[in-house]
Amino acid sequence: MIKGIEILQHPVSVCVPQNYTVTLSVEAVGKGSLRYQWFRSESEEVPGATGAHLVFSAQKTQLYVCRINDQHHNCVFSEWVKVKVLHIGTPVASLPDVWEGEPHVALQPTSQAVCRGEKVVLRCAAWGIPAPYYQWYRNGNLLQDEIKETLQIENADREREGAYLCAVSNVLGERWSEPADVRIVFPDEPTVTGLTATDKVALLIGNLNYSHHPALTAPMMDAQELGNLLQQLGFRVVSLLDLTRAEMLAAIEEFVKLLHKGVYALFYYAGHGYECMGRNYLVAIDAPQPYRQENCVSVQWVMHRMQERRTALNVVLLDTCRKWYNQQCVPSEIMSLAPLGNTIYGYGTCEDAEAFEVRDGERSSGIFTKYLNKHVLRPVKVTHVLEQVSEDLGRDPLVTGRQVVEIRHTLKDPRSLADPISTVGHFKELRLRDLCWRQANELPERQRLAFPCGVEVELSFSALFSNVIVIFATVKTTSPCTLDCSIILRSYPVMEDVFSGAGRSDEMDSLLLSSADNPDCMLRLCGLQKLQESLVIEVDLHYTHADSKLRQMESRRQDIGRPLVAYCELYRKKQADGATERENAPLLSMHPAPYRQPPHQLPGPPYRSSTRKAENAWEYVLKHPSPRSNEPEENDENELMGRCL
Repeated sequence: MIKGIEILQHPVSVCVPQNYTVTLSVEAVGKGSLRYQWFRSESEEVPGATGAHLVFSAQKTQLYVCRINDQHHNCVFSEWVKVKVLHIGTPVASLPDVWEGEPHVALQPTSQAVCRGEKVVLRCAAWGIPAPYYQWYRNGNLLQDEIKETLQIENADREREGAYLCAVSNVLGERWSEPADVRIVFPDEPTVTGLTATDKVALLIGNLNYSHHPALTAPMMDAQELGNLLQQLGFRVVSLLDLTRAEMLAAIEEFVKLLHKGVYALFYYAGHGYECMGRNYLVAIDAPQPYRQENCVSVQWVMHRMQERRTALNVVLLDTCRKWYNQQCVPSEIMSLAPLGNTIYGYGTCEDAEAFEVRDGERSSGIFTKYLNKHVLRPVKVTHVLEQVSEDLGRDPLVTGRQVVEIRHTLKDPRSLADPISTVGHFKELRLRDLCWRQANELPERQRLAFPCGVEVELSFSALFSNVIVIFATVKTTSPCTLDCSIILRSYPVMEDVFSGAGRSDEMDSLLLSSADNPDCMLRLCGLQKLQESLVIEVDLHYTHADSKLRQMESRRQDIGRPLVAYCELYRKKQADGATERENAPLLSMHPAPYRQPPHQLPGPPYRSSTRKAENAWEYVLKHPSPRSNEPEENDENELMGRCL
């Protein structure tokens, strides 16, 4: 039974060109007949506007509201709405012939070049019925809280350089603006001029928890820190830890899909590796003993796949050993492409030498990556960055005479990792790349779970790597009957935390201190690339009942889908030809070998010792007929840990 006036549908705000015919409507029900009166700004009655629909020609921006009366002296008002008229010199005729109110960008943001410290103002304006919402992006990355027509950048610096786009949407659809390139001029620094990238993409792989070989410690922190620095340079970064060979190949193939003409591509690997007759190989975590080249991934194959995409710059950075004693091995066969130039190899060590990692207090780091991270943000040629890394490493007394950086390149243009991004003419590829990249980096939204006892628990999520997710649980509200609440988190399927060992967990936790505000429980899940179904989080709430004083437990389960790289289904990808040593070499199973927990680390000096060298597998088998015939030789070296197998 209707007791009064009820508004079923309020009018909606609109944004239209001048002289466009606008219709505002309100729908209401009540006892008997209803009367309407429309008002505009300053509560001015609109003459003759006494119906449920107000039709007029929009001349200027104004607010409107409708009053509804019935014969019983009841009165209600609709919501105020804005009719916004864009005065941008664009005629109504520029609208599509058939326009139903979907967003239509009327004013595109414009590219700008400003000096450091100056103010940048970008504006995007669109028509729409209802009025559209705005969301700004930089290099494809969503900018939080930038949801207005105008984007202002105060005190512009290099971190704000890039391609800016605005997504405009309403209930009828979404449209994107053209990209606007913002370039920051640094008169006091040696910058590269005239060279731009259409986008920047980086794949970082760190292997440390080996199933059949000694575990490493540095790749985790090295990849995390380098990834953060590359993001400051505008790179889309996918960083992965502990991959099997099948997963490495699948990840590389997905990485290559993000590369197009004009893109800057960077591939970084930290972990065990070796060299054979000028070819470099990366050792996957499931490589058996003894391993052979068909158990590993060829670096030259990776570069070949990158070059096939006709990118503007290809950089391969390897913090791995290049030792190998098997001189009878057959190198992998990779067909060369026509000379393309602008390819760079940055080797953490020279041929037939080891690469070392050090532990300084609680922090482990590869020597090469330590100095790479120090200089990677410099706005100079990539080769100049690597030369500075080489000079710093050469002065480090810990590796004097043991490790020397090697640089190989065909850089024909003075390109820098800090070059600005210009997407003009490549907008379609940018949209596709943005979609693919987001799928590998998407986290679930915050979620609140209500328990029967009246307690509410919030789940939030964080990721330091594309295949490692951290779930935080925080009690947000309690009830009078619940005391001493505590939470336990579990996952289905069960996923292992390979960083729970001594020393590893502390390093990982140190990266998450600012990711959540004092959570009551935290669950870290690794190896998301193996996930073949939706991930379900079980939240067990334990509390003491205020009346009975008994300890009780309630549980809730929340499906969070396939987050981060799990969405890409790497386990389904076929292995690529040419990534192994021989054309007909057997391929590994897609089912990974189990992880091996890192050994307990006893307290010791700031820099640990343990240099690992690889030997000719077949010569070693003849000398030592043992099932562990490729066990690395352990040599006592003061202050250093080798990364070589």
